[in-house]
Amino acid sequence: MRVTVAAVGRMRETVFRDLWQHYADRLAWDLDVREIPVGTGRNGASRRRAEAGALLAAIPKGARTIALDENGRAVSSPALAEWIGRHRDAGMRHLCVVIGGPDGLDQAVLRQVEFTLSFGRVTWPHLLVRGMLAEQLYRAERILAGHPYHHA
Repeated sequence: MRVTVAAVGRMRETVFRDLWQHYADRLAWDLDVREIPVGTGRNGASRRRAEAGALLAAIPKGARTIALDENGRAVSSPALAEWIGRHRDAGMRHLCVVIGGPDGLDQAVLRQVEFTLSFGRVTWPHLLVRGMLAEQLYRAERILAGHPYHHA
């Protein structure tokens, strides 16, 4: 399976990149990252609108889609793995996860995705979310393979 992460912002050489790479390197699924420049504008709404078109264009044709958003559904790791596995078993060959910038995602993006996921009600640093996503993708892959990495 192929996974594309379409994310606003550029990940530089930092501990955040190290965390991402730690899990991305373990993942057996093909992984592609498409970084979108942070939008320009006077306020969050105008920046979100500026980013929305580029994010939507970064979603590969035919990919199933998940958006990370603080107002999404908070699910367990096994439930996320089950969602991915169910779609994979039904023929999904490509998954795209969309991550907004510091101002979040525009409604135009949220209306286009199939599943909106939250990593909880607290606000996470934008770049930390990428590392958390990589770990959850790796965990989902391990759960689906029946590997003991996930102990719950």
